[in-house]
Amino acid sequence: MFLLSQKPSIADHYLAELRDVNLQKDRMRFRKNLERIGELLAYELSKTLTFKTEKVETPLGQASSRTLLQPVVLATILRAGLPLHEGFLNMFDKADNAFIGAYRGHHINAEEEFEVEMDYITSPDLTGKILILIDPMLATGRSMEKVYHALLRFGIPAQTHIASVIASPEGVDYLQKRIPHCRLWLGAVDQKLNEHWYIVPGLGDAGDLAYGEK
Repeated sequence: MFLLSQKPSIADHYLAELRDVNLQKDRMRFRKNLERIGELLAYELSKTLTFKTEKVETPLGQASSRTLLQPVVLATILRAGLPLHEGFLNMFDKADNAFIGAYRGHHINAEEEFEVEMDYITSPDLTGKILILIDPMLATGRSMEKVYHALLRFGIPAQTHIASVIASPEGVDYLQKRIPHCRLWLGAVDQKLNEHWYIVPGLGDAGDLAYGEK
């Protein structure tokens, strides 16, 4: 697991603005900060990928350069994930893209908390590619697990990464047990989930703050 907030950086400033109830009124700033954190996480993630060395022609000769060996697919849970997705796409600008409509549905019982509904999914072929699952909030982890398994019908990726801005300890533990081969890339891990399964202190509903209330 990679944690962006583990060492002091400009990412802490972006996270602070995302959480601030007064600054949250500025939707454009909120979206931009999600995008910025996406760029930072994408950069750190890129350090773990495989590159090939090749010659690039310049106006004055040839330069030895590195380019990505395997193609990347960015898979985003709508709608909250769109600004974070844009940050990743700024870094992986040749990536293919997948989009999933997933959300919390009705409660089933006290043990299972709620059902995860999924009514839309589109994806390119994932076979042998680097899959990056993107959602700004990792709360229970159940939505991310369901999306991951749904995407596997489009092919088995060579690697799978999960990126979120804020996570709960419960969500991290859940995914590490259910999808142990997936690496987590997180901005921060907060204290807990409350009785309504929202992250505390968190930042509220990322989708509503970015695009307006549903």
